[in-house]
Amino acid sequence: MGMVTFVDETTSGSRSDGWGLEIAEERLTVGELIRRRVFQEVAEYNARTPEVFQGLVQPQDAERVLNGYAMRTARRIDPEAQTALALKAFAGNGFLVLVGDRQVTDLDAEIELQPGTEITFLKLVALVGG
Repeated sequence: MGMVTFVDETTSGSRSDGWGLEIAEERLTVGELIRRRVFQEVAEYNARTPEVFQGLVQPQDAERVLNGYAMRTARRIDPEAQTALALKAFAGNGFLVLVGDRQVTDLDAEIELQPGTEITFLKLVALVGG
C-alpha cells in the first residue's frame, strides 16, 4: 500500500501537522488501524520515555497537559492496555475517525487505503458548563 497520514483535530479547532505510518495492506478494519496507530505511538514513547506522552488517548496515571499527557512517574506504557483504552474511547464517542471526508463508525468496517490516504482523528472536547 504505502504511507497513511494520521491527523488529530479537536472540535475546538486545533489541528496537528500529522504524521505518517507505512501500511502494507490495501484494506484494514478501523479497529486494526487504531491498534497500529496506538502501537506506534507507544513504541516511540517507550523508546525515549519523555515526560509527556503525545498520543490518541490518555494513559492511566497520567494528567492532561497542553500538548499531551504528563506521566506522574516515568514508566513504560503497555501498548495492549493503551489500545484497549483507545478502542473503548472510540466506542464511547471520545473521538471520531474520518477517512478522507467520510466518517467511519464501526470498528469492524473495512476501509480501503489508497496511497496518501489521510485519516483524521477528531477528538471531541467537552463544552464548558455543559
